[in-house]
Amino acid sequence: MPKPAAHDVEDPLPLLAPPELNPGTWDLAARRLLAKMLGEFAYEEIVEPLPQPAGDRHTLLLDDGGILSFRAGRGAYGSWRVDPDTIELRDHATDATGRPFGDPLRFLVLARRLLALDGATLGHLIRELSATLAADARLGHTALSASLLADLGYAELEGHQTGHPWLVLNKGRLGFSAGDAARWAPEARTPAALPWIAVSTDLAGYRGVPLLATPEHLYARELDAPTRESFAAALRARGLDPARYLYLPVHPWQWEEVVLPLFAPAVAQGAIVPLPTDGDVRLPQQSIRTFLNTTRPDRHTVKLPLAVLNTLVWRGLPTERTLAAPAVTAWVHGLRDADPFLRDECKVILLGEVASVAVAHPLYDGLPEVPYQYKELLGAIWREPLTGRLAPGERARTLASLLYTDPEGRAFTAELVARSGLTPTAWLKRLFTALLPPLLHFLYRYGTVFSPHGENAIVVFDDHDIPVRLAIKDFVDDVNVSAQRLPEHDSMPGDVREILLTEPPAFLTQFIHSGLFVGVFRYLAPLCEEQLGVPESDFWSLVRAEILRHQARFPELKDRYEIFDLLVPRIERLCLNRNRLHLDGYRDRPGRPHAAVHGTVPNPLHLS
Repeated sequence: MPKPAAHDVEDPLPLLAPPELNPGTWDLAARRLLAKMLGEFAYEEIVEPLPQPAGDRHTLLLDDGGILSFRAGRGAYGSWRVDPDTIELRDHATDATGRPFGDPLRFLVLARRLLALDGATLGHLIRELSATLAADARLGHTALSASLLADLGYAELEGHQTGHPWLVLNKGRLGFSAGDAARWAPEARTPAALPWIAVSTDLAGYRGVPLLATPEHLYARELDAPTRESFAAALRARGLDPARYLYLPVHPWQWEEVVLPLFAPAVAQGAIVPLPTDGDVRLPQQSIRTFLNTTRPDRHTVKLPLAVLNTLVWRGLPTERTLAAPAVTAWVHGLRDADPFLRDECKVILLGEVASVAVAHPLYDGLPEVPYQYKELLGAIWREPLTGRLAPGERARTLASLLYTDPEGRAFTAELVARSGLTPTAWLKRLFTALLPPLLHFLYRYGTVFSPHGENAIVVFDDHDIPVRLAIKDFVDDVNVSAQRLPEHDSMPGDVREILLTEPPAFLTQFIHSGLFVGVFRYLAPLCEEQLGVPESDFWSLVRAEILRHQARFPELKDRYEIFDLLVPRIERLCLNRNRLHLDGYRDRPGRPHAAVHGTVPNPLHLS
């Protein structure tokens, strides 16, 4: 066969490196991530640093006899805070001095036996850590001052968050290419119009809260009349009956990577039909798979499955739980609406998952033994937006934003406290009064907990940046109820009871401890000590005082305070990083992994 002429060969696309991949930005991100890695691995006792006689310096003996040393402070729950500027490496124990060291990838190699990593885990770990570092570099390259950040709206602020503070590999997004991350990651801050698809009701099912009982109710609110007609016309043009189809948006990446390969027979037979976009522009949020509507903020937030491995799990939408989401929302909303304390005093905002479409895979959904990622492939959940639920002058920010520190070292929390005009202690009291009472009341009165981590919990502020109340989201995945039945559970519908996870009372409190206290306050407390002059001990005393104040308000629930005891001397140490390194690694399994438990830690809320 003759070779094509030179002029017939297309020129290759130019190779471009992202601007954030430069020595200064990369080295800073790497040094900070290494400090986080050392601190969180020490907290979970994956490594056990040895204290040195002089000051607060600690050392680790590496596999080849080298010694890593660093300064670290200790905090509540046995936590570690490593100073990234003090990490040094000595090649041999006999070396008198060390050289600055800030490479977390190299650390994995030098400490792979110390960390007890097998070869497969180590290989995947390096890849996930590299991707996380690249995302951190992008964030660092485009970081804003705390002052500018405080002026951003809720949707825009999300694109500046740095990810899970506890998980070291918090932005791995295995499955995304560099181009995918630059297009779809929240730190890319790129609004996009999402395409829609039509799926035959032979494959897809719809559920909605009573106000959205039918798909037509949802589509009338979410889609303009011309858009609905264009969708129906596209089906009719193929000889298909629109009444036998459900509409849902699809993530373009998921369409290319998952739907076309794995649902190819359904696409070929017309059971899945691609449609144009609805025209609305949406912005990806911290969970990657969640999109806020920026064209019409009053329209629902959509949550879409992504076959991407990130923060321990594949970010899909399980078929059964997707269908159950509106029923869970209706029950949780019913508890709040019938409770004057939650409804009228706390005025807690519950951003319900009010409608859903789940698409079963013709083969995978009937095979319980296959990896769970193959049973979470296609669907959508519509969640209530914040717009319309805030009073005039109120604004909302995710709890995670309070942990942000800008390039000049100023904490976002310090900026908000300064704007409020309150003393730091008074501001923190207002924060705890906004967050804790609704969470405690759901726990004590109803034996029900949310997972109030930094992304799910949203702080509502008044026009002076003073915290006033709580908004919370993600019910079907993160609401758990007591395995010990309570009279208040009698109102729980059977379909809700079947889908919600249950935990013994002693472990139910872990969702508040690990989600809020360990997962957020463990980092916020030292930040407040460093930048606001509030000692850590005072911080935790304020948290305890808010719990006791709530208990005094409802003396009739005294037995529940003993059943769901948040003030015990010690709690189990939940470990998120151990799961990746030692428990599940990167292996496929038929069920979603859970946090590992390793020993116990002292509870700063306990007073002996």
